[in-house]
Amino acid sequence: MAKEKKGVRLDHISKIYKDPKTGKDFYAVKDANLEIEPGSFVTLLGPSGCGKTTTLRMIAGFESPDEGEIYLGNEPINALTPNKRDTAMVFQSYALLPHYNIFDNVAYGLKLRKMDKNVIKKKVTDILALVGLEGMENRMTNQLSGGQQQRVALARALVIEPGVLLFDEPLSNLDAKLRVSMRTEIRRIQQEAGITAIYVTHDQSEAMAISDKVIIMNKGNVEQISTPQEAYYYPNNKFVADFIGEANFLKGKVKAQDVVEINGADVKCATGSMQAGAECNVVLRPEGASLSDKGSIKGKVMYSCFMGAYQDYHVLIGDTLVKIQEYNPKNSKIYKVGDEAYLNFEDNTLYAL
Repeated sequence: MAKEKKGVRLDHISKIYKDPKTGKDFYAVKDANLEIEPGSFVTLLGPSGCGKTTTLRMIAGFESPDEGEIYLGNEPINALTPNKRDTAMVFQSYALLPHYNIFDNVAYGLKLRKMDKNVIKKKVTDILALVGLEGMENRMTNQLSGGQQQRVALARALVIEPGVLLFDEPLSNLDAKLRVSMRTEIRRIQQEAGITAIYVTHDQSEAMAISDKVIIMNKGNVEQISTPQEAYYYPNNKFVADFIGEANFLKGKVKAQDVVEINGADVKCATGSMQAGAECNVVLRPEGASLSDKGSIKGKVMYSCFMGAYQDYHVLIGDTLVKIQEYNPKNSKIYKVGDEAYLNFEDNTLYAL
């Protein structure tokens, strides 16, 4: 749908607020440098208060950066009001016009632009087909389910053919099952339209499922920009490792390139540029290890629970409790609480920070 695929660049962007309790200034977003490729789907991800929504609102023009410049394509847009920017926002609350039917809600932005009636009808009809609402033009929005209302909001944003589509936690009002189906639909529609999308969420599984890249934020800082796979397997720091998926952290010491000593045993572990002798935290994902009767790192089973697809274990290694999910346990030995067992690691699963 988009006339032109546009990228977004944030050049040393900061936003400063005053804390109402202390009266002191603080950075809601600090020195953010982002490059979002045209046609890509990028998610701003992080806990509440990390700065992701503030960043999105600065791109949209609802907030002004205190430092730095925002570019849409090659155009600096700090001085432009929201209606002058080639962007459209899909809000958490949908923000539909309750006394208008679906057609008039979607057509609203086109009518403001004083387009020809026949052009408007064709554009609205085409976009309703794209979002799966064809034939429902005359339905009032208060007769729609939450998922259908979200589709109307998405159609209204897409029909004006913006260069960049912005999403502010658009699925947070939907139930869990509908969220999963709607995120798949949003990704499909974004790819079919070929539009650049920037999406805000605190839901890591949502971000992993739909994103070309994730931008992980914490306390106003950008911690990592990468594909979901890179963020999961090669986190920049302990915060990212802990926020993306579930992670165990084992104390270790680098012995040599890609060799770390854990609890007295040497194991293969990606060490990056760490020098021999360096203390480190070793990231172990729960699915990256299994239990056996032999090995080099011994532990005691503190919890054992059958979960169908996997056996869930908590194993005490020294003074660290390690969570393990052993998949397809039907043909494996099941360890009980109190059993002693050894950790066996899959290749390329350990990563040192």
